Amino acid sequence: MKKKPWGGRFKEKTHQSVEAFTESVSFDGRLAKYDIQGSIAHARMLGKAGIISPTEAREIVAGLREIAGEIEAGKVTLDPALEDVHMNIEALLIEKVGEVGGKLHTGRSRNDQVALDIRLYLREQIDALCLLIRSLQSALLELAEDNLRTILPGYTHTQRAQPILLAHHLLAYFEMLDRDWGRLGDCRQRGNVLPLGAGALAGTSFPIDSDYVAQLLGFAQVAENSLDAVSDRDFSLEFLGAASILMMHLSRLCEEIILWSTAEFGFLDLPDAFATGSSMMPQKKNPDVAELVRGKSGRVFGSLFSLLATMKGLPLSYNRDLQEDKEPLFDAVDTAKACLQILSLMLPQMKVHRERMRQAAEQGFLNATDLADYLAGKGLAFRSAHEMVGRIVRYCLQKGKEKIEDLSLEEFKAFSPLFGPEVFQFISLEACVNRRRSSGGTSGERVEAALKAARRRLNRPGPGEAPRPPGGASRK
Repeated sequence: MKKKPWGGRFKEKTHQSVEAFTESVSFDGRLAKYDIQGSIAHARMLGKAGIISPTEAREIVAGLREIAGEIEAGKVTLDPALEDVHMNIEALLIEKVGEVGGKLHTGRSRNDQVALDIRLYLREQIDALCLLIRSLQSALLELAEDNLRTILPGYTHTQRAQPILLAHHLLAYFEMLDRDWGRLGDCRQRGNVLPLGAGALAGTSFPIDSDYVAQLLGFAQVAENSLDAVSDRDFSLEFLGAASILMMHLSRLCEEIILWSTAEFGFLDLPDAFATGSSMMPQKKNPDVAELVRGKSGRVFGSLFSLLATMKGLPLSYNRDLQEDKEPLFDAVDTAKACLQILSLMLPQMKVHRERMRQAAEQGFLNATDLADYLAGKGLAFRSAHEMVGRIVRYCLQKGKEKIEDLSLEEFKAFSPLFGPEVFQFISLEACVNRRRSSGGTSGERVEAALKAARRRLNRPGPGEAPRPPGGASRK
């Protein structure tokens, strides 16, 4: 059994069951890259500050870079007996460069070290997620641009309500994803704080230069309070909240894909490559990709609640409970990335049944509101116009007429002398759609402008691409 780096105080060896129960390297091994990044910056700072010699710092950095290459090449097996990724890398370093490797941990604790690693990891993953969001937004825009004149029913209460453009409908999801992109950027900014230097909880007596480390690692500022620095997981919670909202949006999109691809709707046809069949019913074509995205949303929600439950009763500062912060975070990152990737591939290959959408928009009296607007434009109070059109719809149902425009002008005039021959053009689908010129409306003119604006928004720099303020890190 390997000697523990903290074993000096203990007379007995750790029980094997305790080692198996407390180890975290089986999942925090994915932080190795970030642990080495932080350790290289820390070693360079120790050398610059004269805490270790420049030669020792160079030896440590060279050793860490070798280890990083070996891990990337798959030549390293991390040992659970050493508990976590941090102790594994330190042991590998001492094995490679000798006793000098033991000087790397000067002025830091695993408590501030792991807080740093998670922040570095999450910062990179947010950047990757933002790129994937942009990819899905681009797929939505391409589908919208291909269907700029496609009319379908808009729904409220899952009932046909008013005719809209399919492009307008798709742009609603673009807006949801744009808010997700912004939320992740905000989360990245608030989490871009260096905790290293907090030590175990109270700071360190060594003359470290945290601003220099922050500059090396690209952090915008240094943590103000050492107790908060080692115990804070707000940045992870905020990410999980943003990821949960993102997954909720993806789930809503997938719910509509599922509904629209049914025979009852018939609005979409899913590509064979993104559907599955039944082991029993040979005719089936199941929307499993969309259903799995819908299902995986609950998994990410669970990650958020898991970490909230872990954090809610923790006194300051660090507690081992915080080992439980990583698995839900990692799982949420992996899940969100996988869902964004698969939807970006599937959306461009879906077939839109434009004629079926139009037929659905022509049924259900979706132009009733426009008929009331027509009467209001003639001077009738809208509430009275609303009541009159309700009676017209009831009359159509009683007479077996599927559309308001199936009425003759004489039948219209029987309800009100305000009706004229122009009413038929007024309540046509195109007219109903194109009159919706209010800001954010569904008119072709508005939607075309919205598509162009959306294209411009796609070109904005991501949260990790924004230029840093001059002067490096600062304490705010």
